[in-house]
Amino acid sequence: MSAVREALKQHFGFSSFRPLQEEIIEEVLKGRDVLALLPTGAGKSLCFQLPAVMRPGITLVISPLIALMKDQVVGLIGRDIPAAYLNSTQGIKETREIQNRLALGEIKILYIAPERLKKDGFKEFVTGLPVNLIAIDEAHCISDWGHDFRPEYRKLGILRELFPNVPFIALTATATQKVRQDIEFQLQFKNHAVFVGSFNRPNLTYLIRPKNRSYEQTLAYLEDHPDYTGIVYCHSRAAAEKFAEHLTSDGVPAIAYHAGLPVKERHKAQELFMSGEVRVATATIAFGMGIDKPDIRFVIHYDLPRNIESYYQETGRAGRDGKPADCILYFSYGDIQKHEFFINKTINPHRAAVARRQLETLVTFCTAPHCRRRMLLKYFGEDYGSKGCASCDFCGAGESLETIEI
Repeated sequence: MSAVREALKQHFGFSSFRPLQEEIIEEVLKGRDVLALLPTGAGKSLCFQLPAVMRPGITLVISPLIALMKDQVVGLIGRDIPAAYLNSTQGIKETREIQNRLALGEIKILYIAPERLKKDGFKEFVTGLPVNLIAIDEAHCISDWGHDFRPEYRKLGILRELFPNVPFIALTATATQKVRQDIEFQLQFKNHAVFVGSFNRPNLTYLIRPKNRSYEQTLAYLEDHPDYTGIVYCHSRAAAEKFAEHLTSDGVPAIAYHAGLPVKERHKAQELFMSGEVRVATATIAFGMGIDKPDIRFVIHYDLPRNIESYYQETGRAGRDGKPADCILYFSYGDIQKHEFFINKTINPHRAAVARRQLETLVTFCTAPHCRRRMLLKYFGEDYGSKGCASCDFCGAGESLETIEI
């Protein structure tokens, strides 16, 4: 057994890798920069967590979400891998305690938000640590051509200046060719390895439905599938709460989740969903990042998502156990107008133009008389071939939107 597989078994309890994981890890261990595009649920985190425990020194992980870094740190500590995070939820005492442990070499993996690099004295502190690997999670956030651009990510190039001899691994589940090139440019990648996994999720069925009596349609679906657990994505916090109230009153245990809830309520909602005490989480896009519940049987978009990247990422939370799952999107021209209203209020003309193009592409995906799966994969640069998939509304899994009057 190779050293990598022995470490996988020892630290994570797995006897085999998922596709591309081993090849990515081998390149990281050689000290090369790596860009890894792996679909949701493909095990991206292991690609830097395993090298972290095999290499001397500290692995620095840039993560955009506090909830995500907390979940990952808890998981690592549960595997006896010393990890910690530094973010805005911590006070001065806790921050100093973690920094002391870092200085003593008691922590192998440190998660930080990109904003941490702007904190007074942090750059000086971190450059004094034996950082030996830098992982940029959700790397698409670095590109203003991407669907989830964060200006703080744009400044991550400074890490290359601080650690010129340290390898980088950038990971994302959703990046077009243009976004990939931007990631490589911003992080100053040269002679790096690129790994692109298949974006095809054959166990998912993609269904586009007219937004007509959609609550009744959803309730009927849940009654027809009494054992199914899943997520209903709504555009607003109020809509998520209202949907959950209606489902619960109609006998379907549901809980709302959005960023406006107090932290304790959000954690409670997540726990109820993960444990199966409630069947349905009605949520805004705040819910899902880092959620690894393998038996989610459906993802319903009650409102039109912002773009194809968001749609792919959110539907990708279904069927991670490899069993069949349904992805239902309710489409209406009224939702398009809502998105256009917010786009028109965007101050930055470049961001507005990008958002407008992304919305147009999503509308084409929903309405064009073509296989949804083939269009989805083509968007990410993958060729599905000329045959239909038999698991989307156009290819026979349900009535095509083209034949329905909206």
